Amino acid sequence: MIISDEEQIKFIKDGQKFALEIMEELLKILNDVKPGVDYENETDLIGHGVLDSITMVTLVLQLSDEFDVDITPVDITPENFKTVQTIYDMIKRLEDE
Repeated sequence: MIISDEEQIKFIKDGQKFALEIMEELLKILNDVKPGVDYENETDLIGHGVLDSITMVTLVLQLSDEFDVDITPVDITPENFKTVQTIYDMIKRLEDE
């Protein structure tokens, strides 16, 4: 199937809009779980003590509900929760599975 350049541009724009909506919702959830953190610039959420075990449990539950993904114990690693971007990447990966 061949799609026109206009359709390709629309698809890319829709994908970017969808990605932006996911990131905005992710930031909202993070701020609900633990307000007062500059999540967009934080470089190590776990290492800097922003996310502890209690906030991690709450965060995982909210992410699972909001994005309809199954976050298993295998997914709960410091690498997946290091920054907003790594959390976003995990959500996208789990949505594609």
